[in-house]
Amino acid sequence: MRKQENIMKVETTPLEGLLVIEPDVFRDQRGFFTETYNQERYAAAGITARFVQDNQSMSCYGVVRGLHFQKGEWMQAKLVSCVVGRVLDVAVDLRKGSKTYGKWFSVELNDENHRQLFIPRGFAHGFSVLSEKAIFSYKCDNLYNKQSEGGVRLDDEAIGIDWRIPQQDWIISDKDRLHPFLKDAKIEL
Repeated sequence: MRKQENIMKVETTPLEGLLVIEPDVFRDQRGFFTETYNQERYAAAGITARFVQDNQSMSCYGVVRGLHFQKGEWMQAKLVSCVVGRVLDVAVDLRKGSKTYGKWFSVELNDENHRQLFIPRGFAHGFSVLSEKAIFSYKCDNLYNKQSEGGVRLDDEAIGIDWRIPQQDWIISDKDRLHPFLKDAKIEL
């Protein structure tokens, strides 16, 4: 195996397993180049998930998506980034018995910093759109299964997420409005 230079910085967070990845971005008069995924480098950083599905979403300012998770055998680890625009990305620890159960972490992902968030299995995920438009990318280590989807309310005061958008400006799907509060959610991870 050939030795590769490290071209990304990996930061731990207060929530075990949740990592912020900051790849090197090479810029010149033509624009930029960055490596968004390299199995060897990510494995060396402790990310051994085998990604099997990629998704993208496009949203406008004020959209808040989440908090979503997959249950049981369909749980998903995710590597997420914002390809266009700016989002506040949020992960909530749903692992029963974890010292940080119910705690959340957020990071701004945007098309300038090229940061990524690795979200291990056992977390709920969501984001709010801070720019006029955003294109968001997800790499998932398990296929989506509609019967195994779960969610937690975006406005659950017990969690207390600051989405950085006034609540009166939120654009939320009907499905996300119906998610239970954390104390009532059937998590079954």
